[in-house]
Amino acid sequence: MSPTRVLVLNSGSSSVKYQLLDMRDGSRLAVGLVERIGEQTSRIKHTALTTGDTREQNGPIADHEAALKAVAEELGRDGLGVDSPELAAIGHRVVHGGMFFTEPTVIDDAVLTEIERLIPVAPLHNPANLTGIRTAMALRPDLPQVAVFDTAFHTTMPESAARYAIDPKIADRYRIRRYGFHGTSHAYVSRATAKLLGKEPEDVNVIVLHLGNGASASAVRGGTCVDTSMGLTPLEGLVMGTRSGDLDPAVIFHLQRVGGMSMEEIDTLLNKRSGLFGLCGDNDMREIGRRIDEGDEEARLAFDIYIHRLRKYIGAYYAVLGRVDAIAFTAGVGENAAAVREAAVAGLEELGLAVDGDLNAVRGDQPRLISPASARVAVAVVPTDEELEIATQTYALVGKGTGKGE
Repeated sequence: MSPTRVLVLNSGSSSVKYQLLDMRDGSRLAVGLVERIGEQTSRIKHTALTTGDTREQNGPIADHEAALKAVAEELGRDGLGVDSPELAAIGHRVVHGGMFFTEPTVIDDAVLTEIERLIPVAPLHNPANLTGIRTAMALRPDLPQVAVFDTAFHTTMPESAARYAIDPKIADRYRIRRYGFHGTSHAYVSRATAKLLGKEPEDVNVIVLHLGNGASASAVRGGTCVDTSMGLTPLEGLVMGTRSGDLDPAVIFHLQRVGGMSMEEIDTLLNKRSGLFGLCGDNDMREIGRRIDEGDEEARLAFDIYIHRLRKYIGAYYAVLGRVDAIAFTAGVGENAAAVREAAVAGLEELGLAVDGDLNAVRGDQPRLISPASARVAVAVVPTDEELEIATQTYALVGKGTGKGE
């Protein structure tokens, strides 16, 4: 029988998340996380879903090579080893694929070179992704390794949406354009929303709101992305946990000239000390909600700014699509914060948007509608599953036996 398992790896700068899935039914066999790589306080937490056993180890893990060897050891203890003949491929999340990679791609030396060339537009993510890929290739050089790119789903945006209004020669020279991120989530959720409505993806227009610590919106027409809120980097767009989102570019010049701040200080301010955290000192929506209930005006203003930006994007993408069949909330905040969902569509009844209070209050891990039956536009909560999406794309590609860039 052909191998049916796919190992999904998400290598960050100091962490590796992983899942092993059986693609006959998409079930998870094991999940885990290695964190604080390179520190004395490194930790690996592994759960074998075949038995329900969870193991945790603490101690120094020097680098990604050591981390992946630890992952392989943990999987092996459950009879799910990386050397198993049942493993069909390893799928890697790669944050930035530029315009070259428009689909999942079997990794070879040329692919590695191109991912490396993209480091200047993804300096925090692509180096870690490359380290994870190279380590996995060394562990199983005989096995297909597939890169699934966060940006790929958004490469269908028309030039009118993807281009910034700057000199195109300069833009092309430095690869400046709107790439978008969270693409695997937007792809998965847009299709799952169509299924929830009992329709095919090509028959549905969806606004997807991926609201986590990082947040992005997308306009998906008939299964194809036509606009998204993140741009050259994940900084553009919605208010996020620690990122500012949309900002007048002249603020940067002002902070440098008048505030005397360095580029590095401004970068840190906008990416790590802005958003909800910058506004009120918290980037956890649960804590912000608690503070609002206690009458905290700083938390209330942060929430209101967050919602104002979110509503602006809903309206903008409604205009981009012309017809909207559904709005789908996903990711940590989108799936769990009923107050955010209610506030985001409040007052938009003329656009056919509304939520049912009782349905909105229900918690669950399955896709569900939270709009009244009479609503013209469906409002849904659709839990995202980026690992399943990566595994699905990886397995489909390995089945074809080919892979290429553009």
